[in-house]
Amino acid sequence: MAKPFFRPQKFLRRTQCLLFFLTAAYLMAGSLLLLQRSRLVLQQNSRGTSGNQPLPVADVMLSAGNTDSRPPQQSHLSLLVNMEQLHGPTPDHKYEPRWLMSRNSELRQLRRRWFLRFINEQEPVQATGMKVEKPASESRGTYIGCFSDDSRERTLKGAVFYDLRKMTVSHCQEACAERAYAYAGLEYGAECYCGNKLPLTVAKQEECNNECKGEKGTICGGLNRLSVFRVEEPWAGPKQRRNSLYRGCFRVPENSATALPATLMHSNLTVEMCSEFCSKKEFPLAVIRGPHCHCGFPTVHFPLRSSSDRSLCRRLQNVSSTAEMPRGEDYGLVYQTPVQDTRCTDRRFLPTKSKAFVALSSFPGAGNTWARHLIEHATGFYTGSYYFDGTLYNKGFKGEKDHWRSRRTICVKTHESGRKEIEMFDSAILLIRNPYKSLVAEFNRKCAGHLGYATDRNWKSKEWPDFVNSYASWWASHVLDWLKFGKHLLIVHYEDLKQNLLPQLQKMVAFLNVSVTEDRLLCVENNRDGNFKRSGARQKRFEPFTKEMKDLINKYIVTVDKALRDRNFTGLPKEYSPR
Repeated sequence: MAKPFFRPQKFLRRTQCLLFFLTAAYLMAGSLLLLQRSRLVLQQNSRGTSGNQPLPVADVMLSAGNTDSRPPQQSHLSLLVNMEQLHGPTPDHKYEPRWLMSRNSELRQLRRRWFLRFINEQEPVQATGMKVEKPASESRGTYIGCFSDDSRERTLKGAVFYDLRKMTVSHCQEACAERAYAYAGLEYGAECYCGNKLPLTVAKQEECNNECKGEKGTICGGLNRLSVFRVEEPWAGPKQRRNSLYRGCFRVPENSATALPATLMHSNLTVEMCSEFCSKKEFPLAVIRGPHCHCGFPTVHFPLRSSSDRSLCRRLQNVSSTAEMPRGEDYGLVYQTPVQDTRCTDRRFLPTKSKAFVALSSFPGAGNTWARHLIEHATGFYTGSYYFDGTLYNKGFKGEKDHWRSRRTICVKTHESGRKEIEMFDSAILLIRNPYKSLVAEFNRKCAGHLGYATDRNWKSKEWPDFVNSYASWWASHVLDWLKFGKHLLIVHYEDLKQNLLPQLQKMVAFLNVSVTEDRLLCVENNRDGNFKRSGARQKRFEPFTKEMKDLINKYIVTVDKALRDRNFTGLPKEYSPR
């Protein structure tokens, strides 16, 4: 009876062994192939992607165009003027602009690309012994030495810059020279600090062992160690004139020594002379009263809120001595020096997890980055982001790298407008901006990054009308969704924040349940622009909105204004009125 089953059993045993060995061989071969490919990619990245080489064009376009926001979950929403019902998205995405990729794939590509670059460049170069300082190719400063740095009480605190990909010695020196500082210090290979006083504690040279992220073979400090350079003039010859911004004619307080502690007297005092004196003392304000130059900060006693007629200050321009000063003339010409006000630049993560999960929500192009700058400097805490923008992280928004649900940040930036995404937050600051201005700002960012402008070719291409048709409805649906599903809202209009910064900022800080001093808020007002204000010549020389576009946007303005008033909020500002 056993013989008929012997051969099948023998065959099955051989087959099982064969399948086992084939499976093991397949897994081993796949693992070896995967390891080989990973090693090849790492070798290529380490050899071909150095910090001082430009990125590929495709990567630059994607990082500049897709980092700040994702397309809406319902990108083609049609809004009825007299109804608040929003229709579902159309399934056909064939005719969308080329940057309107799907939300998840865009985010995955962005995180994967930036993460690989960050990993390849993040590890500092640890020197085994004393490493010789290699001067930068374009460095004009003099190397002083390696110094200890205390993050709680920095000596070089006049200005702070970060660049985790392209920091060089010359870049740091030029940034400090533009702001009239005498010394430039580099730390961790990617951080730049400016000031007019040298650190007190000298460290061993071998402790400065981190390589500059943007210049291989050059040392840029170390762990709590600064490589300090003396900043020199960019070129020989006449001394470069520093830019001083005229703030107006203001009444000087009676006890000027308290509000303006540093003073210089000169019979032939000039604006440049006073500004340079105050810059060396690291004061952001220079006040001229006849032969007297006073330096200080905006304070409660000297808030710079209401300026006086300039004729009140002109009486003192020809006065050359204290004896000639007319009595009761307590007005002065106030100038902003190139020095940064450092009283509100310290920021950190929350010491404990926040109990309230707060969103900073806005449509793209509505000034979310600027609002984050104001909130961070006012509260002293970092803001987070639902997205991941390497450009913002490099410029000091360290909350970008932190997970958006960590609750270690004071609030979280988001452009999302779906019900699920809205109900995740306990409360939200809803930032609203004129749709005409928002669409232009976002199109500029899509085409030229955070600080650039779209060209005439961009405006006249087919991409602009496609962009308006896709994004105009999103502006309205974003506000309507947050009004419908948001739990606790503070409505802030971008235009009100720009015109009345302090009152609006006080409301935002109180909403975040943070108490701050008035001097700190005045410091924020003094540094209101931040590092992301567009500069340079505007390329747009024509009206970009056609009549059809205006008709479409005007309907959305009326709809949003009505929805705000129906929920007992203040309606849209008058400048939103249909064009």
